[in-house]
Amino acid sequence: MNIKQTENKYFMHTYKRSDLVVKKAKGQFLWDDKGKKYLDFFTGISVCNLGHLNNAVVKAAVNQLSRYAHVSNLYYAPAQVNLGEALAKKFNGKVFLSNTGAEANECALKIARKYGHQTGGRYEIISFNNSFHGRTVFTLAATGQKKFHDYLKPLPPKFVFADFNDINSVKKLINKKTVAIIVEPVQGEGGIFTSTKEFLKGLRALADKHNLVLIYDEIQCGVGRTGKFFAFENYGVKPDIVTLAKSIANGLPLGVTLANKKFGELFTYGDHGTTFGGNPVSCAAALEVVRQMTPKFLNKSLKTAKYLREKLENLKKKHSIVKEVRGLGLILGVDLKIPAAQIAAECLKKGLIINCTHNTVLRLLPPLTITKKDADAAVKIIDVVLSQVK
Repeated sequence: MNIKQTENKYFMHTYKRSDLVVKKAKGQFLWDDKGKKYLDFFTGISVCNLGHLNNAVVKAAVNQLSRYAHVSNLYYAPAQVNLGEALAKKFNGKVFLSNTGAEANECALKIARKYGHQTGGRYEIISFNNSFHGRTVFTLAATGQKKFHDYLKPLPPKFVFADFNDINSVKKLINKKTVAIIVEPVQGEGGIFTSTKEFLKGLRALADKHNLVLIYDEIQCGVGRTGKFFAFENYGVKPDIVTLAKSIANGLPLGVTLANKKFGELFTYGDHGTTFGGNPVSCAAALEVVRQMTPKFLNKSLKTAKYLREKLENLKKKHSIVKEVRGLGLILGVDLKIPAAQIAAECLKKGLIINCTHNTVLRLLPPLTITKKDADAAVKIIDVVLSQVK
């Protein structure tokens, strides 16, 4: 059997895989098992923000691995503590380290529920239509897309859903049982929709007025993706809790929940935990990621992002099937008037890896290290594919 037949025989059918067998990766490129080279503008769903096999990140991970791969969280691991210190100082709060974005959000939601338990038995959490917060049952309950809910009912109560960027729809949902609001500053899986500054300021004001926990899910849009380490820095509106994952360790599994001092002190011994969370190898890699996210590096990525955005806007002028280009920094979406999956598939055949999300949106999540030459190459392939649409 070949690799595809073996996967089909032995794996649960949870992924609709593209016809690509990855042999190796470096920087902004992948190579398949036949030696064909691809420009990767997807980075494992916004994971390898510093490119594949970033030399310094690999060195940090290997150095830690040569010492040990894992110790229980009942003991101290310097790599873990050093990363926690760096992240907590960035947010001016406290940190919990897990393995994934779903776990990071689960932790944030548990903090909110505990706070509600201590402040009058509040438990209702406001999320948003079109959102995505993870694959656990609890985080799917917080996800505002009904297609994920059907076979899981009854879901954990009580999550209610407002309209993104509509502050009045949020106000209408607040009641004496409301304890928190969770929002993505940029909706990723939902189609690359960006918050307005007025909207986030409105959420912050409502949270302050009603004693609510304001949670930002930056699993996809954080860690430099928008040109700032935290996406909320683009808006100047700070949450009580922010979650990170995906790109924080540039390819190794790690989830991060950062809470301000008020909510960071809420958990006590036994309230939460994890066996593998904050794995020392992942933490060593992540600390190097944090070190590389300098203002100079991020400003350079923003310049490339602006250049790429302009090139994509030109496609809108050229092709009538392009409805809108949107996003922030290097999380970009090209919304089409037709289903986008076949367009992404054709781009793959021509050597460009992008993704279709929300049915009609081409999602671009390139490494922050791409050049203008890479942007030109990617847009040229998209242009050619769009020109073939009849």
